[in-house]
Amino acid sequence: MEIFRDPEIARRTLWEAKQSGRSIGLIPTMGALHEGHLSLVLSAQKQGDSTLVTLFVNPSQFGPNEDFSKYPRTEEADLQRLESIGTDWVLIPTSQQVYPEGYSTWIEPPQVATRWEGEIRPGHFRGVATVVLKLFLMAPADRAYFGQKDYQQVRVIEQMVRDLGYPIDVRVCDTIRELDGLAMSSRNRYLDPDQRQRALAIWRSILLVRSLASQGVIDTAVIQQQARASLLENGLDSIDYAVLADAVTLEPLRRIDRPAVYLVAGRLGNTRLIDNCLL
Repeated sequence: MEIFRDPEIARRTLWEAKQSGRSIGLIPTMGALHEGHLSLVLSAQKQGDSTLVTLFVNPSQFGPNEDFSKYPRTEEADLQRLESIGTDWVLIPTSQQVYPEGYSTWIEPPQVATRWEGEIRPGHFRGVATVVLKLFLMAPADRAYFGQKDYQQVRVIEQMVRDLGYPIDVRVCDTIRELDGLAMSSRNRYLDPDQRQRALAIWRSILLVRSLASQGVIDTAVIQQQARASLLENGLDSIDYAVLADAVTLEPLRRIDRPAVYLVAGRLGNTRLIDNCLL
């Protein structure tokens, strides 16, 4: 496994690999890797010749009262895990390399960024869109892999790639869960044992929403009301949103009369968790 600290060397290496006919998969991450991240690498390995993972905690997607300074940084353990599964390359840029002095160019995110996370975390998706495009330029791959757990983020990136005509294939992989259903997340390590159990309220709400939809309930107000009640009854401290939206536009739905997504975000103490399911 080769580790790049200089984005220019990474870019040159990947261009040379592509010119020799190798197919490359890119997995952008903020580190603190878990099995969900590793599943993206394994998917990329099955679908191409080589894989590159980026480790970069992106400051521009954190708000002033969010956990940038506390976000887990586990580079040594991350590298060991990536090497153990046969990752080819890892790029670890610095903030100065991504955002050099005087940096002032930003990507205005698409319409799908407006609601939900966009309302709760103003400026978040501007930071996400900008850093992802910069990583695409630093590591010119054929495909990029993202997890469905961050569903709105995936839709933002898909739409950005489509709108800009950027030549990369965005692949979305299933959410990887713990045995009890909790979606794997780097932020799960913030939870104490009691909060960890109460976090299952999110998974239980997903099961409830799926059950209601499978029974033919299509009135989203009815489903959302029951989902919110379930979240609070099962121990979530507060709910940012628990909504049914159009799976493509992410606009709210009154009825499930097209492909839909259940989006949920809530808090346990100082920890914020998100999840979703497609209907």
